[in-house]
Amino acid sequence: MSTDSPPSRRQGEQGYDEARRGLNRAAESRPAYVVVARDEQDVVAAVRLAAKRKRPVGVMATGHGPSLPADDAVLVNTGRMDGVAVDVPGATAWIEAGARWRHVLERTAPHGLAPLSGSSPAVGAVGYLVGGGVGLLGRRFGFAADHVRRLRLVTADGRLRDVTAEEEPDLFWAVRGGKDNFGLVVGMEVDLFPVSRLYGGGLYFEGAATADVLHAYAEWTRHLPEEMASSVLLTHNPDPSGVPDAPRGRFIVHLRIAYSGPAADGERLVRPLRELGGVVLDTVRDMPYAEVGRIYHERTSEPYREYDRNLLLSELTGDTVDALVALAGPDAGAPFVTELTHLGGAYARPPKAGNCVGGRDAAFSLFTVTVPDPGNLRRRDELLAHLRPWGTGGINLNFAGVEDAGLARVRAAYAPADFDRLRAVKARHDPGNMFRVNFNIPPGDATGRAG
Repeated sequence: MSTDSPPSRRQGEQGYDEARRGLNRAAESRPAYVVVARDEQDVVAAVRLAAKRKRPVGVMATGHGPSLPADDAVLVNTGRMDGVAVDVPGATAWIEAGARWRHVLERTAPHGLAPLSGSSPAVGAVGYLVGGGVGLLGRRFGFAADHVRRLRLVTADGRLRDVTAEEEPDLFWAVRGGKDNFGLVVGMEVDLFPVSRLYGGGLYFEGAATADVLHAYAEWTRHLPEEMASSVLLTHNPDPSGVPDAPRGRFIVHLRIAYSGPAADGERLVRPLRELGGVVLDTVRDMPYAEVGRIYHERTSEPYREYDRNLLLSELTGDTVDALVALAGPDAGAPFVTELTHLGGAYARPPKAGNCVGGRDAAFSLFTVTVPDPGNLRRRDELLAHLRPWGTGGINLNFAGVEDAGLARVRAAYAPADFDRLRAVKARHDPGNMFRVNFNIPPGDATGRAG
C-alpha cells in the first residue's frame, strides 16, 4: 500500500462510525481520521499522517476500544490485519496486530501447541501481549509478554523497526508491558508450548455457599502446583442467553479451573472444591486447549458500556474474604461484578529477556466491572477501599479502565525505577508524546523524571 494515502475515514463518511467504535462504549471517540489498516504500510502511512497533521495517535485492534476518547486523533483500526503464521519446528507463531486469540488457536491447536492466550478467544492477541498478559498457562510459564521473541513497530518518526533484545533493546524492554506508548505494533513473534489439552471448566455454586467457597478457595490456592490456574467470579446472572441453564437468574460463585497437568491429577486437586456443597453446575472436564473459551464463558460480541477497575493483592486472608462477602456477596446487592484471579508461580519470576511488566509480587488480582452510574461507582470504590490493606499498591493495565488513564494510576502499574526508565525511553522515541491516546507514559528527561 502507498505510504502517502492511508485508507482513512472522516466524520460523516461511510464506515466512519463502524471503524471508530469498540465493544466497550465507555470511551466514545470522535477521531479526526480513522485509518482501517490492511497491512503494515497502512500503519506507517497513518503515523506519518498524524505527524503531518500534528495529531495524536490511538490504536484499536479488536474491539475493547481506547482507554480514553481518541477525539481529534488519528485512530488506527488494525482489525483487518489478522494473519497468523506458525513455525511448528521452532514452536513459535507470528501474530499480526489485529489477530484475535481464536485466530491463533485455529492454527496452533492442530499441531498440539498452545500460545499463552487469555481467557477469551475473542480478545486481540497483540493488545493483550503488550499489556503483560495474564492467562490460563501463566502460573506455569509466566506473563505472555515474557515470551515475545521479536516485534515490528512503527515509531513516531514513521519508521518501521524490527525490535529484539539485540536490535533496539530499549524498545524491546519497554513495549513488552508498556502497551502502545512507544509506537504501533504491527506484528509479534511469540513462543508456543506443547500443551494440547486442559482439565478445565467451571464449578457454579449457589449464592448461599459464597463464604464457604471463598474461604476454602483461599486455603486451596496456598498449596497448588503451578500447572493449576484458577479464578472466582461473583455475579448475579440475569441474562438467560449468556449463561448455562442452571445458574440463570441467581447470584452465582463461578469458580474457573484450568489445569495443564494430567487429567487424573486435576480431578484429584479439584475434588475438595466439588465436595463443598452448593454446586448447581459442574462443567469441569478434560478438554482440548482449543476450547479454552468455554471455561470462562464470557460475553464477547454485543456492545456494552462498562468501567473496569483493578487492584493487585499480596494475599487472600480470612479477613479479605469476609470483606469480599460483605461488600460483593449475595446479600450485598452489589451493582458490579467481582473477579479474583490467582497469580504467583511463574508470574513472580523475572523473564530471561527483561521487560517492564509490573505486579510480579502480587498473589491475586481483583477485577471489578460496573455500569458507569455514580451510585455504582461509589459502591465499587467502597469495596476497593476496604481491600486496600491487602493490596500491593499496584495495578495491571490489562484489567484497567477509562478511569485509570491518569498519571498516578499508570505509574502504579510499574516498579518506580522501571517507570523512570520508561519515561526516558519515551523521551528518546516519542518526545512529542504522539502516542498518548492510551494509558499514557509521558516523556521525561534523560533519567526519566519530568523535565
